[in-house]
Amino acid sequence: MAKLILIDGSSYLYRAFHALPPLSNAQGEPTGALFGVVNMLRATLKARPDYVAFVSDAPGPTFRNALYDQYKANRPPMPDDLRAQVEPMLEIVGALGFPILRIGGVEADDVIGTLAEQAHAQGIEVEISTGDKDLAQLVRPGIHLVNTMTNTTTDTAGVVEKFGVQPSQIVDFLALTGDTVDNVPGVPKCGPKTAAKWLAEYGSLDGVMAAAEKITGKIGESLRAALPQLPLSRELVTIKTDVPLELAVSALALRERQLEPLRALFTRYEFKAALKELDQGATAAGTPEDAADRVASAPAQGAQGALLPPEDASLGMAGVYELVTTPAQFDRWLDRIATAPLVAFDTETTSIDSMQADIVGLSLSVEPGYACYVPLSHDYPGAPAQLPRDKVLAALKPLFEDASRPKLGQHAKYDINILSHYGIEVQGLRHDSMLESYVWNATATRHDMDSLARKYLGYDTVKYEDVAGKGARQIPFSQVDLDTACRYAAEDADVTLRLHHALWPRLESLPTLRAVYENIEIPLVPVLAAMEQRGVLIDVNELRKQSQQLGKRMLELQQTAWQSAGREFNLDSPKQLQAILFDELGLPAKLKTPTGQPSTNEEALEAIADDHALPRLILDYRGLAKLRSTYTDKLAEMVNPRTGRVHTSYHQGAVATGRVSSSDPNLQNIPVRTEEGRRIRQAFVAPEGWVVLAADYSQIELRIMAHLSGDEGLLKAFHEGGDVHRATAAEVFGLAPEQVSANQRRAAKAINFGLMYGMSAFGLARQLGVDRGEASDYMARYFARYPGVHAFMEATRAQAHRDGYVETLFGRRLYLENLSSRNQALRAGAERAAVNAPMQGTAADIIKRAMIEVHDWLKPRDDAHMLMQVHDELVFEVRKDAVEAVRAGVIERMSGAATLSVPLLVEAGVGANWDEAH
Repeated sequence: MAKLILIDGSSYLYRAFHALPPLSNAQGEPTGALFGVVNMLRATLKARPDYVAFVSDAPGPTFRNALYDQYKANRPPMPDDLRAQVEPMLEIVGALGFPILRIGGVEADDVIGTLAEQAHAQGIEVEISTGDKDLAQLVRPGIHLVNTMTNTTTDTAGVVEKFGVQPSQIVDFLALTGDTVDNVPGVPKCGPKTAAKWLAEYGSLDGVMAAAEKITGKIGESLRAALPQLPLSRELVTIKTDVPLELAVSALALRERQLEPLRALFTRYEFKAALKELDQGATAAGTPEDAADRVASAPAQGAQGALLPPEDASLGMAGVYELVTTPAQFDRWLDRIATAPLVAFDTETTSIDSMQADIVGLSLSVEPGYACYVPLSHDYPGAPAQLPRDKVLAALKPLFEDASRPKLGQHAKYDINILSHYGIEVQGLRHDSMLESYVWNATATRHDMDSLARKYLGYDTVKYEDVAGKGARQIPFSQVDLDTACRYAAEDADVTLRLHHALWPRLESLPTLRAVYENIEIPLVPVLAAMEQRGVLIDVNELRKQSQQLGKRMLELQQTAWQSAGREFNLDSPKQLQAILFDELGLPAKLKTPTGQPSTNEEALEAIADDHALPRLILDYRGLAKLRSTYTDKLAEMVNPRTGRVHTSYHQGAVATGRVSSSDPNLQNIPVRTEEGRRIRQAFVAPEGWVVLAADYSQIELRIMAHLSGDEGLLKAFHEGGDVHRATAAEVFGLAPEQVSANQRRAAKAINFGLMYGMSAFGLARQLGVDRGEASDYMARYFARYPGVHAFMEATRAQAHRDGYVETLFGRRLYLENLSSRNQALRAGAERAAVNAPMQGTAADIIKRAMIEVHDWLKPRDDAHMLMQVHDELVFEVRKDAVEAVRAGVIERMSGAATLSVPLLVEAGVGANWDEAH
């Protein structure tokens, strides 16, 4: 059977550009993408197909831009170095004998789809050479995809295995998931698994749309909100198969090579091995030797020579990756990283918990496209000999601990923690690609490597599940064979370096963002790592006692609830509770579930808590159950057997406003408004001879509001140092401070804090238990007395609408996508965030700056350690004989972390446990 190979030239070009180092010839012309394309065409030339076409995008808009003016609007412009290689690439491809097709008004995918259909109809086998998932919609018997970079073939079964749907469902699948790269709107929060599940159940996009009312939960709400745009999304992702073409498939035979133009091109771009093959009459194409020649002659960005791929290196998914198993190989890499201007490093381990994990291997990269993996403890049957772990780490220790040698990681805090288990204290972390992305635009994407590579490199990385399996059949990384492990692990270091090259120039172009990155985020990494490594001491017996007490109280509440309901029922069953509240007791159902049933969630119960005793009893019961399951039971189980302490994980790249969050356990969410919640802090204790010190900023966001707004009344209230809420109440109600009642102070406090979160008169009325008119009157009086606050809020909203983002005092940006949304609720939410983010973000920046200062001050001491950061509070354990000195030093540095037009007040307490320290 005759065969047609269709080459997705646009995909090849971009992938080659991002996969290989930024090479250039002696004249300074970029050549990396050229080399990559030529190298990837080798397999096609060797296959000697009957018919072949190199299909590339033509310049200018396509019919999809006419359908949707935001199509591909988020794509950055083509880099100049890549644009300069497009025409030379086409010259080389043409001289190699490949027919080239570039059709205006459509995309390369549409031309490929049309040719594939024509050839299939003529009984010609079709192979589409691409890495583009969209083309999976063309697969059927006789048409398959080949990814030359990964050497993988995708047929019908492969599409089902990869996407979970049939090729005929790929269009509907892509319409549901959307495409962030092409800016195709899908269903928000609908990922591949959800899309595949819906299509399996309902058959098609039309079936899913028809069943939208049946789909429950938040994802059902997202689907229903997206219904109007889904037909457009389907049209945008559908590949045309009827493009008018002047050439028939029979005209696409591989043509004779043009030897003299090829020789001139290979000479100009210094493809020495290709020239040698040409002169010897071999197939003209780039080879690994080309890479060695080119890199050897390329500037090495300050390195002493460039990395030559060794003979046993393999061309991995993204570049040349070396498996290091001999002393000679390792010595070569030691020399390279000793002189490299920047070293990307990554560890492979036995666990995602950095405080429980052991190292399995590590990867290094000093030039994009080239990386190595040093396996240390792969222990599967028949595993080849590996270098001794202790000797490798001992050799790397002086390099990792040399602060003058710049280092780069992706979420480097994890790797710093891993290396700390082996006595290595990493110094000189200069960059972290996760944080580069986070500071550049916190809301543009998730900041894990896979998401960043897809967004900023247009590249799909090897996934952990691809090499270790999924679910119950997943094997530890130590059981992954060395060649597979090398491809996965070395890619991590390589992609990290390539992400840095993509993101760092963006940050450098904006001095304020660069300052946030260099002065706040990067210096904070070792601070958080040290806190995680130290952990916090937990009194397990105290937690067990509290669990028993909570259980007893829950039983009491259960009995009282049964009495209130008039019968026994399962308090944990929403269905039974729904029947009692709304059917038997006849209480009003003020909130509904997405399916239209009366809701029994917390908000719904609060709404009817004044109508009957039972809703409040259920809320109290649930609160105690959550405390027990989340903290008093779970914390005791989380004590690390190695250290006897609990080690939380802090996250820098999770909260858009800049705040640090924590998990496992989440220290930010320990309740403090109830006695039972506060008691949990009693289990956070200090060792014998030490105490807990807790230092907390007082009303920091309100002080930031005073500074940013410059309102004279608010500034005066803080400078006078009294009760700011009482002073606000006195202003609002026209009273002397001593005349202010408790309710008036409560109203002023609610306004002071509520305004920062964009609280409406309706929200204030609910919080104060007054009618909306009275709440509106309170707010009107407030703004009349504090006009600067109102002016600041209005100016901030206007600036956000104008620029699309707001900034903190230190220049951190928060982009707000929904400011122009047609959905009023989304738009209002974005405006509330616009007002709040400068204050919450500035507070986050201030405490981060304080943590860095305090950490550096405490580092040479052995009498105090910073343990926790919870919102606006820092918690320490301090030796008893150093309490006063440490307290004074901490207060001084926290108070001095920013210069505002009002004082930064810090309150610090001491006790045997965290609760006592308050």
